[in-house]
Amino acid sequence: MSFSHLDEGTAEEQWLADPRLHSLPLLESVPGELIVVAAHPDDETLGAGGLMRRAAAEGARVSVIVATDGEASHPESPTHEPDTLRAKRRLEVIEAVSLLAPSARVQFLSIPDGEVDAHASVVEHALAAALDATDATPTQTMIVSPWSGDGHRDHRAVARAVRDAASPRGVRYLGYPIWMWHWATPDDVPWSLAHAVRLTEDERVRKVSALRAHMSQVQALSSEPGDEAIVPPRLLAHFTRDREVFLDEAPGDEAATLRTAFFEDFYDRHDDPWGFETRWYEERKRAVLLAALPTRRLGSVLEIGCATGLLTAPLAARSDRVLALDASERAVDRARNRLASADNVTVSRAHVPTEWPEGTFDAVVLSEVGYYFDSEDLDALIRRIDAALTDDGIVVACHWRHPVAEYPSTGDRVHHTLRRVPGWRRTVLHEEDDFVLEVFGRGAAESVAAREGLT
Repeated sequence: MSFSHLDEGTAEEQWLADPRLHSLPLLESVPGELIVVAAHPDDETLGAGGLMRRAAAEGARVSVIVATDGEASHPESPTHEPDTLRAKRRLEVIEAVSLLAPSARVQFLSIPDGEVDAHASVVEHALAAALDATDATPTQTMIVSPWSGDGHRDHRAVARAVRDAASPRGVRYLGYPIWMWHWATPDDVPWSLAHAVRLTEDERVRKVSALRAHMSQVQALSSEPGDEAIVPPRLLAHFTRDREVFLDEAPGDEAATLRTAFFEDFYDRHDDPWGFETRWYEERKRAVLLAALPTRRLGSVLEIGCATGLLTAPLAARSDRVLALDASERAVDRARNRLASADNVTVSRAHVPTEWPEGTFDAVVLSEVGYYFDSEDLDALIRRIDAALTDDGIVVACHWRHPVAEYPSTGDRVHHTLRRVPGWRRTVLHEEDDFVLEVFGRGAAESVAAREGLT
């Protein structure tokens, strides 16, 4: 999309006259951790200054990640070199954020202005590191960044990097529009995705003060051509109103847990669902999983999502007892036929986590099923597993890493959740482009070498 800050743009009066702006659902309570990502210095204040002020006032932890230093804001300036603007704009961010959230941490990534697309991985890795370092759960964390539909290529690249870091971790992320208010009209806005934060007078006043701190953008650098204000009064008016707008970047990102009917229908239509019987990929993956088990004998095993029993059979050969569960009666029938001669195996139909077996287990196998659950049911499933695990028990998790449209989650998201379970320690990690496999034990869990006295 082509536009310029020198264009007349859509007047604020036109936005204020549209009832859709004033009837937006309000964003729910502020999370415990708010991460604000900006493509350029001043994005954070323009788009989310009021939200930052509220979060800080309510005791939330606030951090700001700034992708570029904004040194290309005035490419035709006769008075300011890029390095001068870089230094000036960094100081402006620090001053503005200190007015909004005095305890906030500000991180500068120094990506060349205008080139975020080529360096999007830097943004993704910085955000991933921040998310992995926090002790807040995914549901207690929120990320806001420039809206992906804002029309600026740096904003679009930042939004994509945020998606790639946040989505696998199950963290909600929203987009704040900046240039949309300039080039769009009210009929261009996807209002169904929008939420509002209605600012108090204190929040609005603080935000206005913070906006003034970005002097290189809201005021002309000089009277010379090329030094005009990037955010002149007609544009600034969009950001001094009494509300901020955020758009869902992942509408319907998480569907509900898949139910029994989905699997019954799938097994009814396919003799070999997912190619378990025929694909080398599946055969090799089972071999990798079995090789990753830290002990030769497993004791009592719970296998969640046994399908037709191809993995159950070799597990049974190394276990005292196996309880294999699946949500599909058709899958259970096939598994029972396959394992008819295995006296130490019980195959049962159950839709976990609501239907859960009694007893404790030395090993729980969660292979290619975690992404069938929404976040609430996955959390409930993990609590069930944790409660049923013996003191020295293990959890073996293995999942496909590519997204599937019908599934409410992804393998990466499932494993990110597993890694944050209190009291669990990972002892095995095997990661490929296509699947990830991990073994977890209690806090004192030992590696295979340590178990055998080799270390």
